[in-house]
Amino acid sequence: MSCYMAGNGPPLLLVHSVNAAASAAEVRPLFDHFAATRTVFAVDLPGFGFSERSDRPYDPWLMTNALQGMATQIQRLCGCEPIDALACSLGCEFLARAAVEQPDTWGALAFVSPTGLNGTRVRRGPPGSTRAMPLLHSTLSVPLWSNALYRGLTHPAVIRYFLERTWGSKSIDETLWSYDVATARQPGARFAPLHFIAGSLFSDDIHDVYEKASQPVWMSRGVRGDFADYRSDAVVRKLPNWKIDTFQTGALPYFEVPHDFFTAFNAFLQNARRGDQRKVG
Repeated sequence: MSCYMAGNGPPLLLVHSVNAAASAAEVRPLFDHFAATRTVFAVDLPGFGFSERSDRPYDPWLMTNALQGMATQIQRLCGCEPIDALACSLGCEFLARAAVEQPDTWGALAFVSPTGLNGTRVRRGPPGSTRAMPLLHSTLSVPLWSNALYRGLTHPAVIRYFLERTWGSKSIDETLWSYDVATARQPGARFAPLHFIAGSLFSDDIHDVYEKASQPVWMSRGVRGDFADYRSDAVVRKLPNWKIDTFQTGALPYFEVPHDFFTAFNAFLQNARRGDQRKVG
């Protein structure tokens, strides 16, 4: 897994979402902002960006184990204090699972437009279960057409279309669009996204996972676009360690209202740190 690092101070890990052209470029505004006060790390998850893009199974455990390995490296560099982290969309599921598996490793958690809380279906499948559709993945992966299918899904105009649905507006970030177009043309870029499309990266027990996270959690979400359905957020809204803020934006509010987002996120981090100090005292 590749990683970008900058700044000095307490560590902060940033985790991008998962889509056909995902990469650490999605968290660029966060990386640039927090490098002034934190040692900030932004990862390319396995199968994306500059990470290995081989043809192998892609599932929540691969991603979660990658985050645990990254946490080990961060603590070697920055000391053994818990690591604050922010993840976007499906990346929130991986970060939540990592935090449940190793609670002492992880500090305050921020989930931007987390998946698993849409609709009304209860996601309490057997521990470790996923929403994988093996037959669909087998069909998508047929060599005769898989590459052409992926290239169609990542045509520049199609990438723009999906970003506009993410923003809920045509006012997307053009730098991110350009990077998405480029990263989708790298060798092996189709393998992880085809598993994503077939549901292999989604956890079917995610409601249980979210509830088991013991760390302070800040959830932020927008009201426009394809990622504004949070009819199941009562699962986490009732939890005393969760705080939820809504922004009048699309799914990535730190691109659209950076000042408001950073103000709220910094307040959450400060409150979480004060809470840790009270526990120590």
